[in-house]
Amino acid sequence: QVQLVESGGGLVQAGGFLRLSCQASGRTFSSYFMAWFRQAPGKEREFVAAIIRSGGSTYYADSVKGRFTISRDNAKNTVYLQMNSLKPEDTAVYYCAAAVRFTRVAGAYDYWGQGTQVTVSS
Repeated sequence: QVQLVESGGGLVQAGGFLRLSCQASGRTFSSYFMAWFRQAPGKEREFVAAIIRSGGSTYYADSVKGRFTISRDNAKNTVYLQMNSLKPEDTAVYYCAAAVRFTRVAGAYDYWGQGTQVTVSS
């Protein structure tokens, strides 16, 4: 079992920044690929970013490339999402997820956090 807890969400003005954190417990953090997804009201959960076990490679949705950065600190069992140049369309609940192999498909992830709300105002 893996438990994931997100934090760092909030209200920010367009053009601003936020840093989300996901703290993991229950198993060896470095054993998992980690990802961030987001879901706006009435929409399906959307892939945002992922990072491999070692942190050496990262993957991003086209909508966030150049603005968001995913990173991980295996010693702290934590994955981060640095979000810069935020836009109103980034408004969503952001979820941390863990999988035994890399995938962009939400249904393939084994563990999920409860989510943290990010709201970007105009």
